[in-house]
Amino acid sequence: MDSDLQSLWITLQLAGATTLLLLCLGTPLAWFLGRSQHPVRYLLEPLVALPIVLPPTVMGFYLLLAFSPDTWLGQSWQTLTGNTLAFSFEALVIGSVLYSLPFYVQPVQLAFASLPKGLLEAAATLGASPVDRFFSLILPLSKSGFIAGTCLAFAHTLGEFGIVLMIGGNIPGETRVLSIALYDHVEAMQYGQANRLAAGLLIFSFLLLFALYALNRPARNPGPGTQ
Repeated sequence: MDSDLQSLWITLQLAGATTLLLLCLGTPLAWFLGRSQHPVRYLLEPLVALPIVLPPTVMGFYLLLAFSPDTWLGQSWQTLTGNTLAFSFEALVIGSVLYSLPFYVQPVQLAFASLPKGLLEAAATLGASPVDRFFSLILPLSKSGFIAGTCLAFAHTLGEFGIVLMIGGNIPGETRVLSIALYDHVEAMQYGQANRLAAGLLIFSFLLLFALYALNRPARNPGPGTQ
């Protein structure tokens, strides 16, 4: 397989796994941040948002230390799998989940925070279970937040560079994602191949954001006298 196609496949796998994990782990976190008044919320909110302002190499550096075979996490992983955690695809997934966390959690948190409390209380009074309330009320009413968070998390993962390079390295067929492949082409002065990758990422990102804004754009009411 062509190395760029391999990188594309690894990138899509990484973005897909990251988005799926964020749906599972980020949704309850977004619910807590959006609906709870517990004091710990005021500590969690800046922690969740930290990757937005923190240089990715800083997070990558500390994750690399945490994944080392000398740490409890690295030793446990090596005992369970027989492989080191650092410079593996699994390390990329963990790093991507942490670094893309605010891009998923914040839109969903805002959607949860805007839910009318009385409606949920009425559904509970009528005997609706928490699962029933989630799928029949919360999910439909928060649909735009889920769509925005999912799209942003997926797109953000596609473009990650600093953190994936720090914890995954540049191993062809294993951890070499599109952003690293693009950097390699530029270093080798292969500008034609670099341009194809860059243009593809640029077009995909624009189309994804265009579709996202189009979905969230309120419909215009027809003016007086229009048919």
